[in-house]
Amino acid sequence: MSVVAHRGASEDAPEHTLAAYRKAIEDGADALECDVRLTADGHLVCVHDRRVNRTSNGRGAVSALELADLASLDFGSWKEESLGSGALGSGALGSGAFGAEAPGRQGGVFGGEAPDRQNEDPERTSVLTLERLLELVADADRRVELAIETKHPTRWAGQVEERLVELLGRFGYTKPAMSADQPSPVRVMSFSARSLHRVRTAAPAIPVVYLMQFLTPRYRDGRLPAGVDIAGPGIRILRAHPEYVAKAHRAGNQVHVWTVNEPDDVVLCQELGVDAVITNRPKQVRMQLGLG
Repeated sequence: MSVVAHRGASEDAPEHTLAAYRKAIEDGADALECDVRLTADGHLVCVHDRRVNRTSNGRGAVSALELADLASLDFGSWKEESLGSGALGSGALGSGAFGAEAPGRQGGVFGGEAPDRQNEDPERTSVLTLERLLELVADADRRVELAIETKHPTRWAGQVEERLVELLGRFGYTKPAMSADQPSPVRVMSFSARSLHRVRTAAPAIPVVYLMQFLTPRYRDGRLPAGVDIAGPGIRILRAHPEYVAKAHRAGNQVHVWTVNEPDDVVLCQELGVDAVITNRPKQVRMQLGLG
């Protein structure tokens, strides 16, 4: 069972920062998961929420800000404050642990004042572009896979997939797999079947994952949208419908489950034969599975 680091090792470091992904690689994660959004000037950045309010000291929608605007913000200090107050890091794949604002936040800054970044590690505080994350994966001393989630709806619609495929092509990931037992190390995930269709049309060699918040009657038998062969159900679906994994496998599909943090859920996924678990705690999960 593959262990995928959700937004990096996001229990130990600020989500979607270079530090979180370096930690995940050090912890032995088989793959890294990230969310991508398109900035106003056409850069793909790793940010989960539509707005930057929760995870930075700024305000506004990612799609309305340029990369230089995002580069001026602190994307890490909120995590240090939440750890200091005993709060956990980010929660499920589709939501943040603190809603719109983290504790102690006032008007998008900390206590009404911007934090002093003079002595902070930029790898823990700077916005991360997808290009930089791809470079990190390419430089790793072992195979590290990357699961990229496109976030929709967005004002940029199909431009997200267009820019994503273009960038993946520059790194050689749109070429056909060398062999059946060595598939592409990159896959694209989305709750939007339309987004996945765009990716498959532009780059058929890239595997895609259909994320599911709920198990609709249409896909209850294990089938997925055309061209998709990896299901991405939330852990709540497996708790309520443990038989789903076997149905998906019988239909020829893999099952990648999010967000698996609790030991009992890890056991459940292992017993059901899940193919991959997406977790904020890659080191702990690997230790529980006897992998680290």
